[in-house]
Amino acid sequence: MHSSADTAPAPRGWRDWLAGFGWRRVLVVSVIATLVAVIINPIFITPFHQLWIRAVVIALVLALAYTLAGNWPQTRLPAWLVQVLVVVLLAPVCATIESLQDVGWDVDAVLDNRHRVMGFVWVAGLALIVGLIASLIALVRERDERANAQALRFALERETLERQALDARLRLMHAQIEPHFLFNTLANVQALVEAGSPRASSVLKSLIAYLRAAVPRLRAADETLGNELTLARAYLEVMVSRMPDRLSFGLDVPSALHGLRFPSMALLTLVENAVRHGIDPSESGGRIEIGAQQEGALVRVWVQDSGAGLDETAQPGFGLSQLRERLVAYFGAAARLDLAMPASGRGLRAEIVFEPPTAS
Repeated sequence: MHSSADTAPAPRGWRDWLAGFGWRRVLVVSVIATLVAVIINPIFITPFHQLWIRAVVIALVLALAYTLAGNWPQTRLPAWLVQVLVVVLLAPVCATIESLQDVGWDVDAVLDNRHRVMGFVWVAGLALIVGLIASLIALVRERDERANAQALRFALERETLERQALDARLRLMHAQIEPHFLFNTLANVQALVEAGSPRASSVLKSLIAYLRAAVPRLRAADETLGNELTLARAYLEVMVSRMPDRLSFGLDVPSALHGLRFPSMALLTLVENAVRHGIDPSESGGRIEIGAQQEGALVRVWVQDSGAGLDETAQPGFGLSQLRERLVAYFGAAARLDLAMPASGRGLRAEIVFEPPTAS
């Protein structure tokens, strides 16, 4: 059970009460008071320096009262209304105090002197008018600052939500790609077993060894190009053991690029696509080359096969469609996946082009 002390608001310190009464407000109020003193100086017999001091003091008192009223914890009236009422009520009070102080607090000396009465009216009226104008200006500025702060807060919240949605989308795509790849791989093994191939046992052992290495990495949040190359090599070794006379492969990726952040399963998707749609349909099989290079700010990673080639009438498969979306989500809108015929005239070259994310 919580006591009332546990839920009571923390006591407000003097910094909380004076929040907003900074040097800028003091400077603005002092400048306004100086201008008012210059304007009314010709109609007063009081020396200018005394008039200026009185104007600045009254202005600072009103500004301080305005600030305290705005920081006063209350719920019955809007804060802006309380601030305006405080200025309206305090302006004549400050003028009265100034007038009485000048005559030693002798009320009759003020009332019996027409000039002093007129001076009091002028000071009280100007304090009220200038105080109201300054209060309205301050209220407008505070409203704009609150609006800007709220807009910034909304922008930060929107960015956070967009980032969370992007992470969720990547996880969903990843979860969809994993079973797609695994089921296709298991189907290849099943075909060998049903055909009674003597290589079925060795291929199954290779597949088990591959899965032991690959499955722990499928959920990895921080993948690198080097890890993807390891998985691609393991997958190709399984495929080579399945069709040793029809498939060979090579890897040519500079070691300096192994540490680049790279979407998990992205390279493996291209390799699997090359095997299923390039090497398998080709009567003579073919070779798969995996390479990468950096050109200025861009990095190119490709998988090239010498198999059956690109069928221009075929629709992009599930894996490639999802890969394009993942690349954009991972690297940005400039990332792309290009499919083209190699210079040799045989097979297909699938190339990922992206700009590596800068280290934060």
